[in-house]
Amino acid sequence: MRISTGMIFDAGVSTINKQTASLLHLQQQVASGRRILSPSDDPVAAARALEVTQSQDISAQFKLNHNNANSALGLEEAQLTGATDLLARVRELAVQAGNTSLSSSDRLALTAELRLRFEELTGIANATDGGGQYLFSGFMGSTKPFGGTVESVLSGNEMVYQGDDGQRKLQVSPTRFLEVSDSGNDVFKRIRNGNGYFVTNYAATNTGTGIVDAGSITDPATWNALPTKNFSIKFSIDNTVVPPVTYYDIVDTDPASPGNGNSLLTGAPPVLPPTTLTGQRVYQSGQPIVLKNQGAEPAFDLGGSVLVAGDPASGDSFSIAPSSSQSVFATIGKLIGAMESANAGASGAMAKLSNDIGFALTNLDQATDNILRVRAQIGARMGEIDSLSSVNEDLSLQYQQTLSQLQDLDYAKAISDLTRKQTDLQAAQQSFVRMSQLSLFNYL
Repeated sequence: MRISTGMIFDAGVSTINKQTASLLHLQQQVASGRRILSPSDDPVAAARALEVTQSQDISAQFKLNHNNANSALGLEEAQLTGATDLLARVRELAVQAGNTSLSSSDRLALTAELRLRFEELTGIANATDGGGQYLFSGFMGSTKPFGGTVESVLSGNEMVYQGDDGQRKLQVSPTRFLEVSDSGNDVFKRIRNGNGYFVTNYAATNTGTGIVDAGSITDPATWNALPTKNFSIKFSIDNTVVPPVTYYDIVDTDPASPGNGNSLLTGAPPVLPPTTLTGQRVYQSGQPIVLKNQGAEPAFDLGGSVLVAGDPASGDSFSIAPSSSQSVFATIGKLIGAMESANAGASGAMAKLSNDIGFALTNLDQATDNILRVRAQIGARMGEIDSLSSVNEDLSLQYQQTLSQLQDLDYAKAISDLTRKQTDLQAAQQSFVRMSQLSLFNYL
């Protein structure tokens, strides 16, 4: 085969260019610390590295979401902590108001602080985050959740909730959307009054000194199974004996009940004047009134009991009705109204005030328990975020290790290859120089 001088030069230059390109590629790998500079270097590893990088970016976004969720929940927790402390102070004021030695002016001084506490609680319920979104308005973050004043509550109205029941959520893992807010309805309004099953109250016409408690449930299933749940404990006094004896009757007062107006103790309408022969029970102050048949009474069981203390007058009565939802604003408003309208000179007025304060204390406890329930849920969510953050950090570390295995350069091998390639290039260059000097003209 005839080898021309041009072929020699072309082949030499081509070899040198290949050696130079290979050396440059190695130099770029060493400079960047990456084994894969383009997908053609290792198509399979490049594709896998792209998948891992995408997963790593998603993990980084979850980490950001964790921080945002923690911030939102922490802000809500701070507001509810303030609400819990506020209700504790309102409870202290209610207990002080129950002191019979206080004058009307003393109670009015307490109501002045209660009004301020009402406004403070309204401010908490209408709190915003750093971005101007209301914390307790559900999905309607730009809508002020609660509207109304203490005066509107005192006139018998409720604070108007203008938000919705939604809970804002953030995605904190591939399959978990975590609630980062709570609706104002759930926190401040949907609170069971009384003992959570039934609520007691006094008749407006009471003139005695009887005080009723919130009652207690001994058998929730029995109470819940009752077809009708409105009853009245009615008192009457037999003045034909000395000393007079006070009796009480338990009467069905539910309009939907077939036995409406009948005594549960006899199964028939109450008979007056009361005696042990007419089926009423003898009243003893401070002793529980068991809402269940005793002795020869017709069978009935309301699953609970109430306690009445003091001296009810003849004709006084106390009602038992199913619990309903009552906002914490209504509870404080009713307390303020009872304290401001108390008339120490009226018959039975102090007993009514004591009853109202007792009802307020019970409902304040229910409101506090409800807020503590929400706070417990917030704590559980924050604990879940901590767990997910720990898992996310482990995943991020695993992704980094996987990317390192796929992309990172083996410096020992690369430097060894670089040195070898330098030697190869020098050899190619020197041999080319020698070859390029061969010519027939040297022999002329």
